[in-house]
Amino acid sequence: MTSIGHLINGQRVNGGSRTQPVYNPATGASHHSVQLADVATVQAAIANAEAAFPAWRNTPPLKRARVMSKLKELLEANTDTICKLITDEHGKVLADSLGELQRGIENVEYASYAPELLKGEHSRNVGPGIDSWSEFQALGVTAGITPFNFPAMVPLWMWPMAVACGNTFVLKPSERDPSSTLFIAELALQAGLPPGVLNVVNGDKEAVDTLLTDPRVKAVSFVGSTPIAEYIYSIGCKHGKRVQALGGAKNHAVIMPDADIANAVTALMGAAYGSCGERCMAIPLVVAVGDDTADKVVAALKLEIARMKVGPGTDAACDMGPLVTKPHFEKVKGYVDEGVKEGAQLVVDGRGLTVPGHENGYYLGPCLFDHVKPGMVVYQEEIFGPVLGVVRVQSLQEAMNLIDAHEYGNGTCIFTRDGEAARHFTDHIQVGMVGVNVPLPVPVAYHSFGGWKRSLFGDLHAYGPDAVRFYTKRKTITQRWPSAGVREGAVFSFPSSR
Repeated sequence: MTSIGHLINGQRVNGGSRTQPVYNPATGASHHSVQLADVATVQAAIANAEAAFPAWRNTPPLKRARVMSKLKELLEANTDTICKLITDEHGKVLADSLGELQRGIENVEYASYAPELLKGEHSRNVGPGIDSWSEFQALGVTAGITPFNFPAMVPLWMWPMAVACGNTFVLKPSERDPSSTLFIAELALQAGLPPGVLNVVNGDKEAVDTLLTDPRVKAVSFVGSTPIAEYIYSIGCKHGKRVQALGGAKNHAVIMPDADIANAVTALMGAAYGSCGERCMAIPLVVAVGDDTADKVVAALKLEIARMKVGPGTDAACDMGPLVTKPHFEKVKGYVDEGVKEGAQLVVDGRGLTVPGHENGYYLGPCLFDHVKPGMVVYQEEIFGPVLGVVRVQSLQEAMNLIDAHEYGNGTCIFTRDGEAARHFTDHIQVGMVGVNVPLPVPVAYHSFGGWKRSLFGDLHAYGPDAVRFYTKRKTITQRWPSAGVREGAVFSFPSSR
């Protein structure tokens, strides 16, 4: 069994006495383990990032941007390798791995615009012979803690913009699927990123706590569950860091009576069951307005689910792969059991699915509940699996009241032909990302990603324009050059332009 270590100062290194198996969820087998970094290993990564910062900060933004442009080329050239690494350790189908990588590449491309994005503001003659301007300067050592469900994309949300802005970076990816993250970091070195600018440490809570408490780390980005996001935010802020912590979700899709039901259902299939439901922007709840709408939606979903093929992600014919680990499989299956106990109607039961030739894989077939009600565990909690619930309401306002009352506010969408209803929904709903006839309203790279309420802790969203502001600090300079030989008297009043 091979052991996966860390990337520090441009080199693969070992660090930490503890290890953890990395499984192929399609087979249940493990062929390698990942080292879990101890405090000393993380501190070494931080120290190397700190040492690399002065030279990298002073590197012209255009030269930093050229590294991003080269990285984009290398990511595209190595697409097949990266996608296979994602699928082997996460389980998602190869087509979904490709979609993940493409969205990550778009963020790298946006980071290559850094020279334009970092331009400040300039004002001449704010006073007699006085000029003033603002600059956006790098913070120093920054850090990212990323989840298992997007091992390529989410890190590419963070470190490319951070380093393009002149920072150095320590990345702590998920220990469940570390290989694609490490491979991409090594591609960055090939693209010309100096050693120490990007460091990768694999680990668990010990590594996380070290990043959160070390005074050399100036900012931390996080994507994961809400309880951990809240912990990251509170501990990081307590130690004087800038923190953005993106948490969980329970996204509702509202289907109006006038919607194109067939198209809505087709869209919902991918949103609910794509990547086995392991997405923070997945749709786990359909809110159908009117019983007639609900009946049509449930009937259509049953037909579409029956056509789905579940199996290993490497099989191009499969629509959905396995869940990421055995414990996660058991957790999601437990949610289905609980939904049945609570009285929700299990219309499609995916429990007990066996994939021939892959009997030890972590496969749960698509599950569909009807008559889900607020207060049920399957309604309230983030399941993160292929479980879709239908909630029946009688009006758009009732649907909006449900969404607004939920603790999460990550994403939502509405399916309708009524422009007035759509406009009212998008204007008033208390959710950060909203789709109209679009089930997964994930912003493109030149906008920013973030939820409301307990789906985000912090003021700035991920990637896009907000990332530039998160990874820089504003400095304003006011300058005057008095005439030579002129002796000025003391001034005790605050200067003004009046």
